[in-house]
Amino acid sequence: MSAAAGKPSRSASAITASTASGYHLLKIDGYSRTKGVPSGERIKSRPFTLGGHRWHIDYHPNGQKPEYADYISLFLVLDDNVSTAVKAQQKFCFADEETNQAPSLVSTTVDSYTSQQGWGIATFIKRADLEKSEHLKDDSFTIRCDIVVIGDYRAEDLPEETPPAFVSVAPSDLHRHLGGLFKTEKGADVVFEVGGNTFAAHRCVLAARLPVFSAELFGGMKEGDTAGVVRIDEMEAEVFKSLLCFAYTDSLPVTEKEDEDVMCQHLLVAADRYNMERLKSICEERLCKYINIGTVTTILTLAEQHQCDGLKKACLSFLGSPANLRALLDSDGFDHLSRSCPSVIKNLIAMSSLV
Repeated sequence: MSAAAGKPSRSASAITASTASGYHLLKIDGYSRTKGVPSGERIKSRPFTLGGHRWHIDYHPNGQKPEYADYISLFLVLDDNVSTAVKAQQKFCFADEETNQAPSLVSTTVDSYTSQQGWGIATFIKRADLEKSEHLKDDSFTIRCDIVVIGDYRAEDLPEETPPAFVSVAPSDLHRHLGGLFKTEKGADVVFEVGGNTFAAHRCVLAARLPVFSAELFGGMKEGDTAGVVRIDEMEAEVFKSLLCFAYTDSLPVTEKEDEDVMCQHLLVAADRYNMERLKSICEERLCKYINIGTVTTILTLAEQHQCDGLKKACLSFLGSPANLRALLDSDGFDHLSRSCPSVIKNLIAMSSLV
């Protein structure tokens, strides 16, 4: 029996060119006065830079050559002295015809531009047609020149071809199922009492998500003791509810905008208490948005007491403004900060010497 033929090997590569693209707008203001320029003569635009080279546009009101005297001619000119020709593509149109903000390409022709050489279109539009068109308004019109400058060519490997996807895998909805479990309390085997409110939960979920609870839930309480009640002190009921919601869903419930900063402060303390680092980081990030003269003392104290280095840096950055620092030094908040967090005073004294 002959051996089965192996799958043929496959490789692929591509040759690509580095490019720089853009466009230049040239407004002809006072068109009727440019009609006196003789055929073959030009009016130059202001120079502009694209792809590391200087360019300008030549506008010929009466054609580039006598045989094009009835036309407007337009040319893109390389306004540089170069030793190697620059490859580029260009396209001229009326600006009011092009709604795309990105440069539209352009043409299939790649032109080689040497020093002070131009390429373009000698028969852009007949003057008679322009003067009857909607492009000419108040004796002016605007030309758009789309340009692509082509740089070096390079070869690169292509990734292996991805086989077609016959099966679509839905995103994980574990958080939704666990959130439903928390909301319905189905199968709950532990009850927490917080500020006169009770919350039913599942010991296995909390033990996995909050390691601090693990010893208490599976140690001091017997697993079958469904009547057990765990009392949580020094925490508001809404804060603990948000903590449980995060434990089940890895996200926080929606909070009223005006209450978010206060809730984040309480949740940060709770997250630190139960060693929930991700929740703590989320609260830090959100509190950074609420730093102002009225809150900086409270937030800086919180950051110092709970080892929130990023939040502390954000507060000190805010106080890096002499006006903000002076406002703090003149307020009662500075006295509170001195009593609660004397370790940060050295930083503020050093900063105040610069005010």
